[in-house]
Amino acid sequence: MKKVFIAATRQNDGKTLVSLGLLYAFQQRFKNVSYMKPVGQHYKLIKEEKIDKDAVLFREAFGIEDKYSTLSPIAVPRGFTEDYILNGNRDDLVAKITDAYEILSKDKDFLLIEGTGHAGVGSVFDLSNADVAKLVGAKVILIALGGVGRCIDEIILNKALFDIMGVELLGVIINKVKRDKYDKVNNLVRKGLARHNIPVLGVIPFVNMLTKPSVKLLKDALKAEVLSGEDGLQNVVEKCVIGDMLPHDALDAFSVNTVLIVPANREGMIMTALCGNVLGADVIYCVSGIVFTSGIQPHKKIMNLVEHTKIPVLLVQDDSFTVATKINNMLVKLSSEDSEKIDKAKTLIENYVDIDRICEKL
Repeated sequence: MKKVFIAATRQNDGKTLVSLGLLYAFQQRFKNVSYMKPVGQHYKLIKEEKIDKDAVLFREAFGIEDKYSTLSPIAVPRGFTEDYILNGNRDDLVAKITDAYEILSKDKDFLLIEGTGHAGVGSVFDLSNADVAKLVGAKVILIALGGVGRCIDEIILNKALFDIMGVELLGVIINKVKRDKYDKVNNLVRKGLARHNIPVLGVIPFVNMLTKPSVKLLKDALKAEVLSGEDGLQNVVEKCVIGDMLPHDALDAFSVNTVLIVPANREGMIMTALCGNVLGADVIYCVSGIVFTSGIQPHKKIMNLVEHTKIPVLLVQDDSFTVATKINNMLVKLSSEDSEKIDKAKTLIENYVDIDRICEKL
C-alpha cells in the first residue's frame, strides 16, 4: 500500500483543500483509496463519538465506507491537553492510531493521512505530526503558503523536526500564490529549495472564492435562524455591508456576493439591497444573503418580496456591529456541501501539482 502524510508549515495554509484535490487525483490512479486524520482538533459528535470535522468532510465528499472512528481515532476535546499533562498515557493514544491504521491498511491501495498544522503540533501530548508520520511509516508532503523568504524559512524549520524523527520529506506544495507574482514566486521558490535538496511538487495560484465562507457557514457561526431561502445557503460571501447608511449611498457599496447586515426595520436599505436581484438579466450586483439583526422580524410585505428573490435570510439577536465582527474573525472551514469549492480544488491539483511524480517517489 502506498501512503502519504500531509502536513503544513502553519495554520490556514490550505492543507485540507489541497488534501481534497490530492485524494481525488489518487482515486483516479488507484483502485481502493482511503483517508485518515489520526489527530483532530475540531470535531463533531457522530452517534456520541467525537469525529474530526475533516474526517466527516472526506467521508461524505468521497463516499468512503470506512467507519468514522477509524478515519478519526483521536479528536481532541477542550481540556484534553491539561488532562494529558497531569494524567496522560501516550501508549493509549498510540494504540488508537495504530489500530485504526492497521484496519485501513488491510485492503487499500493508497492512504492519504492528513496531519494537524505544522510539524510540531501535538507535541504537548507526545504526538506531534512528526511523531504520527513516523508511527505510520509515511513520507511527508508539506503545504506552505505562497511567498519566497518566509515560505522557505518555514519549510526548513518544519523539515528539521521531521529529520530528527527520521521521517522523509517527499517534497512541498506551495499554495495561494498571488497571480500577479506567480511566475516570479514559482521560479524563485524552486531555485531556493533546490539549494536544500527539497523538491517542489506543485505551485498553486490563489483563488479568492476558496477563502470565502458560504451563507451556511455564517448561519452556523452566528447560530442564526433561517427565515427563508434555504436553497441559497451555499451562496458565497465575498463582502459584508452594514446597513447604517442612506439607501442612495448604499447603491455603490453593494457588489457581487455581498451580505447585508441590517435590522429588519431599515426597509429602505433592504429594498436597495434587493435591486440587483430583482433586475434579473440587467443585474449589476447580486446580494448572496441578508442577516437581520437585533432580533427584529421583517414586515410581512418585505418578507414576501425577499422570498420572491430566493435570497437566504438569517435572523440573529446580536447587533449589526457584533455580527460583522464575528464574520470578520470567522475561520472558513469546508463542508461536503461546498461542491463548487471541492470541484475547484480537484481542478487546481490536477493542473498545478505533479501527481505522477508523487506516485513515482512513493
